[in-house]
Amino acid sequence: MSTAACAIDFGTSNSSVALLGATAGGGAPPEGFRLVELEATHTAIPTAVFFSGEDGSRAFGRAAVQAHVEGHEGRLMRSIKSILGSDLIERSTEVGPGFMVKYLDVVVAFLRHLRQRATEAAGGPVERAVIGRPVFFVDDDRARDAQAERTLEAAARSAGFSEVAFQFEPIAAALDFERSVARETLVLVADIGGGTSDFSVVRVGPGQRGKVDRSADVLASHGVHVAGTDFDREVNLAAIMPMLGLGSEGRSESGASVHVPNAIYHALSTWHLINTVYLPNRLIELRQMASLYVDQNMHRRLMTVLEHRLGHSLAAMAEAAKIDVSMHGRAAIDLSMVEAGLAGDFDAVRQQAALAGSIERIVAAARLAIAQAGLSPANIDALYFTGGSTALAALSGAIAAVVPDAAQVDGDRFTSVASGLAVDAARRFGPG
Repeated sequence: MSTAACAIDFGTSNSSVALLGATAGGGAPPEGFRLVELEATHTAIPTAVFFSGEDGSRAFGRAAVQAHVEGHEGRLMRSIKSILGSDLIERSTEVGPGFMVKYLDVVVAFLRHLRQRATEAAGGPVERAVIGRPVFFVDDDRARDAQAERTLEAAARSAGFSEVAFQFEPIAAALDFERSVARETLVLVADIGGGTSDFSVVRVGPGQRGKVDRSADVLASHGVHVAGTDFDREVNLAAIMPMLGLGSEGRSESGASVHVPNAIYHALSTWHLINTVYLPNRLIELRQMASLYVDQNMHRRLMTVLEHRLGHSLAAMAEAAKIDVSMHGRAAIDLSMVEAGLAGDFDAVRQQAALAGSIERIVAAARLAIAQAGLSPANIDALYFTGGSTALAALSGAIAAVVPDAAQVDGDRFTSVASGLAVDAARRFGPG
């Protein structure tokens, strides 16, 4: 028997899908849903699309990243969720020689791929979906935030869904946590992903599970548009970009000593802006900036990165360095792809300094969520972590310090939200 409903966690860095009810090849699982294997045995995949410049084909998830790493001609698009709410969404970008695509169509293509994988797992068309969304797509701008949700809904409908509903991602995580609690609990959900850090204070428990309307149990939700990809950018700017000239000595037109312009380095360190630095007019402009560099080696390294389109590879190195430092206290950075013998390192002290401002903003959001619920930190019974960026010890430790008496619970970093969205979808659409 096929099913017609699913839940989609469309994340900035990773995405997953849960399918309601019976599925192809078997009956309904005990939970009433199952996570879809989107790639081999993986139920979570990178939110990435690779457009081949060789044959026009598209690859998704790990296959997209691998195609880029292997050096295939084409364009890798990552962190595409970050485009929602920005003025990039209606713009086009070149993904192959003479082949342009709208950024919005990249979002549609990825959602269509997720729907296709759900349809294959269901054995029939999946036309209804609950899609997770951050508390804020855009900070401090309600109009743009609402427009971002409308854009995502339009993209989902273009991908083939006839009925679309939304749920806040941290509330979905609370619904996943609720499946395991034995008594009424006030939980602070910390959902720290690639693009946003979201918090909800929710009352959960056996007595609440059967309710369709949970609005009275959601005491507060708050978030900030700072998360994992921002950490990657800050590490990139602190550890890698200085080896390409960021902060190096430059010359003004009058000959005065200044620093070289830094806008290109910020764009090159920001996942969803990397492709914009490869535009022909931008490359011409940057080649002409050579005279501004006192150290010409720095400019040559920068142009090597741009002309060989190494920006995504450097961003991946920054992400890996962030993880290595978090786990081992130090990371080695090999930039031999840019220049033979070029290398650097990064350590915990420098990472802490680079990320301090972002972590402070995230912790402030957690405190504000508790205050908006009319509670004190002592009232929180449990702290539930989900999202890939909660693996960063400095961040999770800082959040835990806000509610020191709460029991700390680690959910599945990549699928808790999808599981909770499935619980929500079952209440909206039926069990499938």
